[in-house]
Amino acid sequence: MDEQGDHINRTDAWDSGDAYEPYVGRWSRLVAREFLGWLAVRSGGCWLDVGCGTGALVETILALSAPREVVGIDPSQAYVTSARDRVNDPRVKFEVGDAQALQAASATFDAVVAGLVLNFVPVPEKAVSEMARVARRGGVVAAYVWDYAEGMQMMRHFWDAAVALDPRALELDEGRRFTLCRPELLTDLFHTARLSEVEVRSIDVPTVFRDFDDYWLPFLGGQAPAPGYAMSLSQERRTALRERIRAGLPTNSEGEHHLTARAWAVRGVR
Repeated sequence: MDEQGDHINRTDAWDSGDAYEPYVGRWSRLVAREFLGWLAVRSGGCWLDVGCGTGALVETILALSAPREVVGIDPSQAYVTSARDRVNDPRVKFEVGDAQALQAASATFDAVVAGLVLNFVPVPEKAVSEMARVARRGGVVAAYVWDYAEGMQMMRHFWDAAVALDPRALELDEGRRFTLCRPELLTDLFHTARLSEVEVRSIDVPTVFRDFDDYWLPFLGGQAPAPGYAMSLSQERRTALRERIRAGLPTNSEGEHHLTARAWAVRGVR
């Protein structure tokens, strides 16, 4: 901590669904559409969404996959409450739960999925093992994570600017912290859970920000590592970070910022 009181925030906050939605939820929905099309799970199935957050993936399952039932679990009571408020469908149930110790019986679900979750689980091997356990024989187990190291451009612009101003920020950079943003490690993780037919693919989606505020204001919500770091700064240093990012963002003649978000998706069969 320096004389201005700035500090490195090592605690990722997950306590406001309203703040999470404009930051990542809106882009997760775009990835979810491609992800579900790739999985091609038959209609009428039972689904489990592990780490459901505010319900972005559950909503997309309902819209595209014609499920009989969807259960969403998340360790954050605030996110479960937010998901219940957003998703009103009799086929859906949201519960507080731990990805590393699922309460469901073995061989319960036709599809078990996790969107943007595995990097935030203390022991992801336990989570994927549990996901495999509760999947029925022949069922699909799948996940997607951001390509923090390279392809998630909104976060790369943030962290590259943050580290340029404050080298201590490197220890919070998701591209450095989260090794599961690489396809070979996702493949190994699913093989460790004894899943068969393991495949990995990239999913790129456009992230178009109508102006700089549309890009920047979600970082002030304090949800997840980058916003948590932004809000740990003094006002002066947060302003310096904002202006450095602004100067580096590609901007078209209408003031829009057209970026790309890449996710890595992995699937296997129980």
